[in-house]
Amino acid sequence: MSNLFCLLTPELDSVPLKSIDVQLEVKDHVATVVSTLNYENKEDKPLEAVFVFPLPGDAAVCHFSAQIGKTHIVAEVKEKQQVRQVYDDALSSGQQAFLLEESEQSPDIFSLSVGSLPAGESASIRLEYVTELAVQADDGLRFCLPVVLNPRYQPQGSGGPSVQVTSVPASLVPYSLSFSAQVSSPRPVSKVESNSSLEPLQYLNTDQTQATVKLAAGHKIDRDIELLIYYKDAHQPSAVVEAGQASAKPGTLMGDPVVMVSLYPEFPELVMSKSTSCREFVFLLDRSGSMDFPIHCGSDQSRIASAKDTLLLLLKSLPMGCYFNIYSFGHSYEHVFPKSRKYSQKNLKQALKKVEEMEANLGGTDILGPLQHIYGQPCIPKKPKQLFVFTDGEVYNIKAVLDEVKKNSEFHRCFSFGIGEGASSELIYGMAREGGGHAQFIVGNERMQPKVIQSLRFSLQPLVTDISSSWDLPEGVSATTLSPPLAGLFQGQRSLIYAQLTGECPDAADGCLTLRFTTAGHQCQNQLRFTLQPAADAANDAGFDQKGDMPLTCFTIHRLAARTLIRSLEWEQMEHGEQVEGIKKVVDLSVQSGVSSVFTAFLAVNKSNSKPVQGPLIYRENPTFMPVLRGGLFDLMFDDSWGERNIFRRICSSLRKRASASKYGKAWKNKLLSAKAFGFKKSESTKNTGDSEPRKPARDPLLELVSLQDASGCWLVDPCLAAALGKSIEELEKTKPASAKQNVWGTILALIWLYGFQVDTKDEWELLAMKAASWLRAKKAVCVTECVEAGNFLLGCDVQTDVLGL
Repeated sequence: MSNLFCLLTPELDSVPLKSIDVQLEVKDHVATVVSTLNYENKEDKPLEAVFVFPLPGDAAVCHFSAQIGKTHIVAEVKEKQQVRQVYDDALSSGQQAFLLEESEQSPDIFSLSVGSLPAGESASIRLEYVTELAVQADDGLRFCLPVVLNPRYQPQGSGGPSVQVTSVPASLVPYSLSFSAQVSSPRPVSKVESNSSLEPLQYLNTDQTQATVKLAAGHKIDRDIELLIYYKDAHQPSAVVEAGQASAKPGTLMGDPVVMVSLYPEFPELVMSKSTSCREFVFLLDRSGSMDFPIHCGSDQSRIASAKDTLLLLLKSLPMGCYFNIYSFGHSYEHVFPKSRKYSQKNLKQALKKVEEMEANLGGTDILGPLQHIYGQPCIPKKPKQLFVFTDGEVYNIKAVLDEVKKNSEFHRCFSFGIGEGASSELIYGMAREGGGHAQFIVGNERMQPKVIQSLRFSLQPLVTDISSSWDLPEGVSATTLSPPLAGLFQGQRSLIYAQLTGECPDAADGCLTLRFTTAGHQCQNQLRFTLQPAADAANDAGFDQKGDMPLTCFTIHRLAARTLIRSLEWEQMEHGEQVEGIKKVVDLSVQSGVSSVFTAFLAVNKSNSKPVQGPLIYRENPTFMPVLRGGLFDLMFDDSWGERNIFRRICSSLRKRASASKYGKAWKNKLLSAKAFGFKKSESTKNTGDSEPRKPARDPLLELVSLQDASGCWLVDPCLAAALGKSIEELEKTKPASAKQNVWGTILALIWLYGFQVDTKDEWELLAMKAASWLRAKKAVCVTECVEAGNFLLGCDVQTDVLGL
């Protein structure tokens, strides 16, 4: 394979980024991340380096600074167009400048430009952001440090060329990564897990409410770094009040206190027990070429194979009486049925046959087309649509996709799943957020099935409407809600609300938030009382990084609230067209809070050094693993459809202004455009060198049994069932009670096997087991106890009848 360092000079020399140091501080479910990027110019001329990298889509970037020798420069947030001109002028005049900006096309992509770094000079760039941690199916809090940035597909007809997916081996990434985390909570930290190797968890106090952990030595940059943090007695409703910034003007967001409320809605038991069959389920499966990549490094199973297995489990777990359909997409899309059909054994069998034939052979990832088709289908009366989207998230037009989901949020709920390393957090979280559903990520060696089944459970919960909230506060104190209206609520799933508090608050006063909603015809309300006393360490006592040399970002709740409000205002601008007054409002809030937006950028200029640059700057592009500028965003660098709003095109244009166009310009672009020749072809790595076809891996025993279940919930006694149970058909026939019907006997045997041998994966099969038990109860079989005894004897189990739900 060719060297894929993503260098953008004609010479294709080495890159100047030496190392990245990441420090994470988690307080309950809020994370502060400090990344330090260390550069060294080993050239004999000054250079400019650009590093394009991913961040979580909901992150609030709130600090950017540079250390050059003994000089420390803190960047300021300014209007983006102004910043670009200042940056170019600074480099042209020989000053050192550092620019950090967010992509307008995809808010989870950032570009860091390090300009006019003198020969032999080193620089350290410090970037800080805060983010909320999502709650997972097993109650863990998920933090993900995006290291992988997959190329984003540009659909045909959208103004730019198609994007091809390529990859770079971890061994070729020329910089190192260190990572450490400190976790604290009012409740004990029970454990921290990761998809990467960690050193043992170290507790900092006897009650185990504080702990530290870091990556083990020898970590390779070949995957996103995921932490799953578990607390004892976790996820209780809570509220934290953060005092305003003393130097900020009262009445502004930063000058007033801000409250962050975490709610875990509770539904009446009567509502939760109602029938859940009144649904239409639509499954949208990514079949782009990248879905043929392994589900994780070292895995023999591809993303598409894992998604197909999961779809089997989903289809078998659907309730009788519902409607369903399956779509798949790449650069085009297909559907199993012209329109959703009623769930039956005949339709299920036809759908599963189609799923089994699906391959990752539809090219690029154009998700907008099938979404528009799905939303264009008439709604089935009294069957609210539940949309499940499976994708590796390599989509370029994220904002257009999210806008489409939001426009149709009144008629459906959207549950999204990011598969594999590098899935866009903005796309996955954004679709669930705008569609009132729930988002899940499957990375490393995680099983997809339990996470998807959790979302299926959410989709079976009654639809929640008429959601509203009200504040009960002391006289003279008022609250302005900063969060957008809640689009959906689920039993036990966290919902966050931010609000700005104004007025004089008495000492030791309390407040109350009441959440009202309607579900299944019942009017419900949940209340949370909380103290208005600001948390002692919420703002004024800034923590220090784990090296102790610089304070961490303070006012984290204010920053998160500002990011929430900024994102809402950005959406308004996108929906109604960019208005001067609206843009000014976003820019003012961004500058005041120090949080980035699509209309602003961070800029730091070192004015102490202003010697004119002798000759053109050398330009270096630092790669990410599976880098954006090889294949995917190479094309987008020269895409005219976004004009100056394309940060990748702006990088190119900025370079041309400062370099000799006649000597370097054409050659540099030609190198970019011809760099696809370096692209990795899947066939080169997967080619079978033997004479025979690759052997198909054996199916998981659980999935083998599940595949045999009828849509109604029963299992038939046949040789396939016998083989799945590890017995012969003769053994099944010989031990069957004389009065038992074949399907009753087969169903009880399957249930005994599940409870006897697959209890560790109960979250995956419990719904289909409940359907089976319901089918048995409906049959009013008189020999259940006798069948359970005979089944236990045959399978060597000791499962009680009541455990089976009978």
